[in-house]
Amino acid sequence: MEVIPAAAAHDGQKQRFDLGVFVGDLPLDDDDAASDNESLEGLQQELEDCKNDQEVANILANGIKMRDYTKGVENSIRQVELDSIQDYITESENLVLLHDQISDCDNILSQMETVLTGFQTEIGSISSEIKVLQEKSMDMGLKLRNRKATESKLSKFVEDIIVPPRMIDIIVDGEVNDEYMKTLEILSKKIKFIEADSMVKTSKALKDVQPEVERLRQKAVSKIFEFIIQKFYALRKPKTNIQILQQSVLKYKYTIVFLKEHAKEIYAEVRTAYIDTMNKVLSAHFRAYIQALEKLQLDIATSTDLLGVETRSTGYLFSIGKEPLKARSSVFALGERINVLKDIEQPALIPHISEAKSQKYPYEVLFRSLQKLLIDTATSEYLFSDDFFGEESLFQDIFAGPIQVVDEYFDAVLLNCYDAIGIMLMIRIIHQHQLIMFKRRIPCLDSYLDKVNMSLWPRFKMVFDLHLSSLRNANIKTLWEDDVHPHYVTRRYAEFTASLVHLNVEYGDGQLDLNLERLRMAIEDLLVKLAKMFPKPKMQTVFLINNYDLTIAVLKEAGTEGGKTQLHFEEVLKSNIAIYVEEVLLEHFSDLIKFVKTRTSEDPASSSDKANIGDVEPLVKDFANRWKAAIELMHKDVITSFSNFLCGMEILKAALTQLLLYYTRLTECVKRVNGGSALNKDLVSISSILYEIKKYSRTF
Repeated sequence: MEVIPAAAAHDGQKQRFDLGVFVGDLPLDDDDAASDNESLEGLQQELEDCKNDQEVANILANGIKMRDYTKGVENSIRQVELDSIQDYITESENLVLLHDQISDCDNILSQMETVLTGFQTEIGSISSEIKVLQEKSMDMGLKLRNRKATESKLSKFVEDIIVPPRMIDIIVDGEVNDEYMKTLEILSKKIKFIEADSMVKTSKALKDVQPEVERLRQKAVSKIFEFIIQKFYALRKPKTNIQILQQSVLKYKYTIVFLKEHAKEIYAEVRTAYIDTMNKVLSAHFRAYIQALEKLQLDIATSTDLLGVETRSTGYLFSIGKEPLKARSSVFALGERINVLKDIEQPALIPHISEAKSQKYPYEVLFRSLQKLLIDTATSEYLFSDDFFGEESLFQDIFAGPIQVVDEYFDAVLLNCYDAIGIMLMIRIIHQHQLIMFKRRIPCLDSYLDKVNMSLWPRFKMVFDLHLSSLRNANIKTLWEDDVHPHYVTRRYAEFTASLVHLNVEYGDGQLDLNLERLRMAIEDLLVKLAKMFPKPKMQTVFLINNYDLTIAVLKEAGTEGGKTQLHFEEVLKSNIAIYVEEVLLEHFSDLIKFVKTRTSEDPASSSDKANIGDVEPLVKDFANRWKAAIELMHKDVITSFSNFLCGMEILKAALTQLLLYYTRLTECVKRVNGGSALNKDLVSISSILYEIKKYSRTF
């Protein structure tokens, strides 16, 4: 049988089947007829909508009727529809084949659906099994955690409550060392565990373990007590270095912690034993140190060593054999005694070394040494007590004895101390020691240092008032000496004031400044009274000048801290020099000065108060005859009268300058007098007088 190709068959079918035969032309006229009966409602709106349509605009532009155009479009659509139907008919076999293939696929998919449904069922059952396994796993995990927690607690319980044989051997038979300290810590933890944990108290294991732990505690307490007491008693041995021994004991400080926690009564006994031991040991050490210091003491001042007391009444002539003259010079002068403040940080004196060298010291040096030893010992003891016992309050009980020993000695010395400069030095020493303790952050001696400071100030005020009273109540007749040179009381006052001023520079104590002002007023009154004992006014002035000048010189030697006191004496010195200049000039040129002051004026333009040639001629000739001799006498007078040559030079220059001014006024008066030109040959030139002034200025 001949096979016909698919394309030929397709073309044959196309030739055999014509759709137009069955369909025919479209009945458009009927539609047109029907359209005549349609309503025109909404036409206007449609026209508005098509107004901007490009296709409609082209149709209208070409002049084609809308009806004809519509009919053509409908025919085209119909033809397209017929062509589509023809294509479906042509592909009918292929569509049948496609239908069969789709049916086969549907069957295959149905089988796959069955298989997958089986898989889904199996997976569902597996998921249930996995969920069951998961629940079992979580339950097993919870049980495991509970068992681990139980095991951990039980293990810790067993570890905390069990008493290893090794621990028993160390506590009972071992020596107190580092290993013993660690074992004590373990025993302490076990005791705390037994006492604190309520669960332990209900356990049966406690009945077996507790007696053994208690016996170990008692044994440890007994051994610790004997060990610590033995260490403390070692402190009582002579020549024992306490600080080194304390440092060696510090590594056993846990024994004290153990006693505090597990044997409070025994701890109280240990604490009391240490307090008693250190109180006695330190008291004995300070007592021995004080006794050694007493042999080194150099007495500076007694109750008669006062500013206004006459030299003869102090017994200096008889005391020189007992004490060096240098010590007596330190009664009122600071001198090298200031070095004690520079050596404030130096270690305390070693008495036997100083004694071997036959050295003696003022009391403030011994005071500094004793206080330095006290604060260093206190610092060491305070730190040890806090570190070893954990109690700062322990220090006060330990140091009650040593402080009492020091206080008794200090009170006895202070009661007989009349050295105002020494007391002020001790006040400054205490202040420096307070700063040292503040920098160390050790407050244990604050109250003691404050108490010492409060004891020193009243004593200083009392001794200072004795000096003040000695000036105010001085016996002028016994103090006066027929000598215009500086009085020894003035030197005492100047050195005493300079010393106190120097010691007050960095402190600015206002009360001390007021006391020094009172002292200055007293010495001024005394000097004025002594000056009045001289018969001549000039001698009185010279005496005051010499004493004021000495005071200023001593204050300047002490430094630039003279302050108000120095300024005051400079003012009174200046005023007394002016008085002396007038007095010495009146002594040699009285007529000239009287004439100049009464008959002439400093203003050249004024009249000469009716002076004539007869008034001035004797003055001019007298001055010309003896002015050089008078200046020479003034020069000798100044040399013999004033102790300070520099001051004398200034005074002579001032006197000659004032003389030149007086003579200049005289010459001006001569020039204005009728016939005064006749005296020109007798007038001394100003240059000659200036030459003499310069000559004496060079030679003096």
